[in-house]
Amino acid sequence: MAWVAVDRAIKIVEQFGLPGDAGAWREVRDAIHADVCERGYHPERGVFTQSYGGSALDASLLMMPLVGFLPATDPRIGRTIAAIEKELTVDGFIMRYHPSASRDVDSLPPGEGTFLPCSFWLVDCYCLLGRMQEAESFFRRLLTVRNRLGLLAEEYDPRQRRMLGNFPQAFSHVGLINSTHNLTRAFGPADKRLAEGPPANPAGATPGP
Repeated sequence: MAWVAVDRAIKIVEQFGLPGDAGAWREVRDAIHADVCERGYHPERGVFTQSYGGSALDASLLMMPLVGFLPATDPRIGRTIAAIEKELTVDGFIMRYHPSASRDVDSLPPGEGTFLPCSFWLVDCYCLLGRMQEAESFFRRLLTVRNRLGLLAEEYDPRQRRMLGNFPQAFSHVGLINSTHNLTRAFGPADKRLAEGPPANPAGATPGP
């Protein structure tokens, strides 16, 4: 997201003519991109990781193609999505990270539910990959957990079939809206961000295996 902040600042200068040293910011953006691709990537696993030097996954990595950091078709992103599907899926919903790692990450005891915004991010990734049938099926499953007013919480416990955490949660509803657009528009928000994504070959960055 540090990359996103600098990238969007550059776009504000380029697209709206506001003052700013876009040239210097491009160097910062490219340096961040190269650093994440080098230090946030686990070459043995072939995936991006939750933290530098670690091997654990985090479903927030699904945001990488959604914000235009790398295309969904990049093999590193593809393997990361596949690993999240395999390791962080609980009864068809997505955990933010593995429950066994929660105490190390946020000092909370195990027992968190699946994180609904992450589940919508996976829908959006499916859209970028052209996996529309899977995207629609997953999206419809997410709609079933809304309450009678159509509202969503932060988390959902698929085993006890109840919502958990902050309620109502704005992030969950933003995810629902974005996924709706991505499913129903030929050029949705995720596609737009991807089209405006990083330079083809950021300084110091090399394609992963």
